[in-house]
Amino acid sequence: MLKSPLELPASPSVAPAATTSLRGNRAAKGSRSLANLLSEEFENKIRQGLLQEGDKLPTETELVRSYDVSRTVVREALSKLQASGLVETKHGIGTFVLPARRTPGLVLSAHELSESVDVLAVLELRISLETEAAGLAATRRQEPHLRAMRSALQAFEQNFALGRETVSHDLDFHLSIAKATGNRYFQEILQHFGSMLIPRNRIASIHIPTRDPDYLKRVNREHEEIFSAIERQDADSARAAMRIHLTNSRERLRLAQRLAQEQQATAAPDTAR
Repeated sequence: MLKSPLELPASPSVAPAATTSLRGNRAAKGSRSLANLLSEEFENKIRQGLLQEGDKLPTETELVRSYDVSRTVVREALSKLQASGLVETKHGIGTFVLPARRTPGLVLSAHELSESVDVLAVLELRISLETEAAGLAATRRQEPHLRAMRSALQAFEQNFALGRETVSHDLDFHLSIAKATGNRYFQEILQHFGSMLIPRNRIASIHIPTRDPDYLKRVNREHEEIFSAIERQDADSARAAMRIHLTNSRERLRLAQRLAQEQQATAAPDTAR
C-alpha cells in the first residue's frame, strides 16, 4: 500500500482515501497538460521504486475519481507511460508496471529529428481517421474482412519471429480495417500514404532491437486488441484500442524528439568551445 496522499493502492478493490485534484498543480507548474502531470506522477513512482515490476495500477474509474480528471486525461496519461515502456495494459485485466529497461533510450539523428515532425503530423491525422474507422469496422465487418485482418496479424507475427520486415503486414492490417468500414474513402486515404503511414519505415531508429527488443511485440499485442474488439463487434472498444495503439506511437515519437533535442542542447556548448 502506498502512503502518500497522491499515491493510490495497487489493488482496484481498495478505494483511495481522498480525492487529490491535479488542476491546481497544473497552474503551479505552468502550461503542462493534466495528462502530462498524471503520467509524470506515475513515472516518478516507478522510477523511485514506489511502484515495482508487476504492480497493478488503479483502474480508470479510480484515477478519474482520485485525481479529479476526465477519462480522456487518464487514457492519454496511460498512453504516455506505455509509449515510454513503463507499463503494459492487458485488455479486461488492467495496467501493470513493466520490468525496468536496461537498454539505452531511443535517440534520433539530426535527419530523423527533422523527419519526425512530418511523421508526427501524419500520426495526428491517423488518430482521428483510424479511430473512427475501427468503430465503423466493428459494426460493418464481414467474415472476409476478419480473415484479411487475421492473415495480416499472422504474417506480422511470423515475419517478426524470423527477423524479417513487418511494415507491409502492419500496413495490410490497417488497410483491412479501413476496407471493413464499407466506406472507400477511408481506404483511399490510407493507400495514398502507403507504407509511409508506418513510422518505423521512415525513422529507422524507432525500432532498433538492441535498444527496444520488445517494441514489435507490443505493436502486435495492440493490433490483437483492435482485432478482438472488431471481431466481437464492440465498436467502443475498437475505437479505444485503435486510439491507444496510435497514441502510443505518437507519444513514443514525442519522447524521442525531446531526448534528441536535449542531447543536441547538451552537445552545443562543447561544440562552441
